[in-house]
Amino acid sequence: MMASKKRNPILWAIWLFASLGLAIWLSLQLVDETAPKTAFIPGPMTHGHHQIEMQCSVCHGDGFDSETVLQNACVDCHGEQLDEAQDSHPKSKFTDPRNADRLANVDARLCVSCHVEHRPELDVGMGVTLPMDMCAHCHEDIARDRPSHEGMGFDTCASAGCHNYHDNRALYEDFLLAHAGESWLKTPAQQAPRDLLARHLRDEDLVALMRGQGAAPADAATPEHWDGNAHADAGVACTACHGGGDDWTDSPEPQQCATCHESESEGFLQGRHGMRIAQGLSPMTPSQSVLNMHVEASHRELTCISCHGAHDFDTQKAAVDSCIGCHNDEHSNEYLRSPHHDLWKQEKRGELPPGSGVTCATCHMPREEKHGEIFVQHNQSLTMRPVEKMARPVCLQCHSLEFSLDALADPHLLENNFNGQPEKHVPSIDMAVDRDKSRDKKGPY
Repeated sequence: MMASKKRNPILWAIWLFASLGLAIWLSLQLVDETAPKTAFIPGPMTHGHHQIEMQCSVCHGDGFDSETVLQNACVDCHGEQLDEAQDSHPKSKFTDPRNADRLANVDARLCVSCHVEHRPELDVGMGVTLPMDMCAHCHEDIARDRPSHEGMGFDTCASAGCHNYHDNRALYEDFLLAHAGESWLKTPAQQAPRDLLARHLRDEDLVALMRGQGAAPADAATPEHWDGNAHADAGVACTACHGGGDDWTDSPEPQQCATCHESESEGFLQGRHGMRIAQGLSPMTPSQSVLNMHVEASHRELTCISCHGAHDFDTQKAAVDSCIGCHNDEHSNEYLRSPHHDLWKQEKRGELPPGSGVTCATCHMPREEKHGEIFVQHNQSLTMRPVEKMARPVCLQCHSLEFSLDALADPHLLENNFNGQPEKHVPSIDMAVDRDKSRDKKGPY
């Protein structure tokens, strides 16, 4: 027998002390709340969460101990959106005993069954980490009920203009039929009014809210652009944002605007621009984006005043200039050469009525009505993934459903900012019409 090799005591000691030192360092990183947790990340985050990857507790809580903690974290951030979308695959569908057999293939009660973080090699798009033929697990017999689907590959179910797992509001059969046969561009009389005041509070409400808050310090100069802006006209005092007396601050906190603009602030914190602030991190900068951005804007912190300015609050500037001042991708740059931008220029020149132009904000920050009041949805990510989410609240204001689905399904048209007609056709409405005609021929049951 060969004698076993003796360990080198020096190398052994080096390895032991290095391991001990690493263990101590890792332990200190864990207990130090201010220390970055980069060393503990098992892999990159998806495009939707990469900005907050250092804030592990957002998803994992304090214990990293159960699927329940992860599930609650998903619902805390996305539950409201799923409710508003009338989630077509809610948890209740899979806790129904009649669907218990479905769980053997995919446990759809849990978000992490389809959305796994730290595994970028599994991501097939939109943060989904299941194969694109996952629909076949539950819908393998779909062609029996819908002959139009005969021969279709299950990897096409989630194609643009077809089916969305959570949000199918623009694809329900009754909705498709209701919008069949429409002209691609609605007449002005058919278009929804877009000149509504996008204010959560009326001027008189602001005046009452700010009255009696005192004045600015005697040596505080009236800021440039203040006279004539919406806040000045509403009687908003300097102290509403800066505080008064001994509490005066030259640079208010980023979320000071939420004092009056609560709905807008809530949306901002839910989107890519504000999600870091919502988790107690420093504001996002364009350098942290996965999209192309202008180099000179790389380190600009994104807060309310990044787009609106500290004192001028120019909504026209915020609707276009603030966006293209950071974004340098093809879609953003092509907007300046698009028919939508031509309409915007005509509106600004007074050649078209208010609301006729189409800005970046028109599509990515649409105006919404809740409880009888109009406000701008500041979650600019809300209608982006999947792109068909934009059809109902945005595109249908001016265009037909068929044209909207075709345009959103055309990647070239998306890139050139809708400068032209769709080169693809999504047959969703055609299928709904054919199915409806087929039922008519069969007569009453």
